[in-house]
Amino acid sequence: MDAPGARPAPAQDPSSPAGAAAARVRLGHLWVDAVTSEDALERIEGLVEAGRGGSVFTPNIDHVVTAEDDPAFRAAYQAASLVLADGQPLLWAARRGGAPLPEKVSGSDLVWPLLERAARRRWRVYLLGGAPGVVEDAAERFRRELGLEIAGVDCPQVALDPIPGGDDAVVERVRRAAPQLLLVALGAPKQERFIHRNAGRLQPAVSLGIGAALDFITGRLQRAPRWMSRAGLEWLHRMAQDPRRLARRYLVKDPRFALVVARTLRLPRAERVRE
Repeated sequence: MDAPGARPAPAQDPSSPAGAAAARVRLGHLWVDAVTSEDALERIEGLVEAGRGGSVFTPNIDHVVTAEDDPAFRAAYQAASLVLADGQPLLWAARRGGAPLPEKVSGSDLVWPLLERAARRRWRVYLLGGAPGVVEDAAERFRRELGLEIAGVDCPQVALDPIPGGDDAVVERVRRAAPQLLLVALGAPKQERFIHRNAGRLQPAVSLGIGAALDFITGRLQRAPRWMSRAGLEWLHRMAQDPRRLARRYLVKDPRFALVVARTLRLPRAERVRE
């Protein structure tokens, strides 16, 4: 595991509404911020208004497991400005360790209220990723229903480990559009690694890894019923919609989460909870 202080606390910033860093809870290699949905929106607004960029990620079970074997993915999380628990099992694991997280804050639940706020604040928003046609449909809905200013849309081919300069064309299109918010829907770990390796060049945009959020917004995928979400069964609903792609992830890879949590809970409290 990384050293306990691997993810440093962010410097205090007068743009932060709370005026201080929230508590963080460790799950494997990842540190998760103990914030509510409203706290998250305020924190993101603070990042946007500060004008120095930043990254926001929403880990689920699969992210925690992926971080075990992917150093570049871990580095992206260690540098993140805000990390939000996307999944009931993460809440259960934190509670088991005596440091409960206040609520589940998934990327799919966060996008719409965040973009409502973006429309009110007149922020420019860039949509990157998603399947062909999805990003355009999402942008049209945001314009029509929220009055959002869309700075640009792009559905590029982005490599997990690009050759030198492989991201240049994509990043340059984002830079020319000059957004305040960049929503990256490339899926994990690609979106987090893309945001991290280009962090300096994407400033001052605040970048969010949003996974399948645009598919849900456009109706390409259906959200799990609320009872399944509360029961921690969103993965089962997702797998039923795309078993060929997701069965191995959920049935073979992700059960390692239990071992990761057990190992984390054996650490002294001072190494798995930060105020």
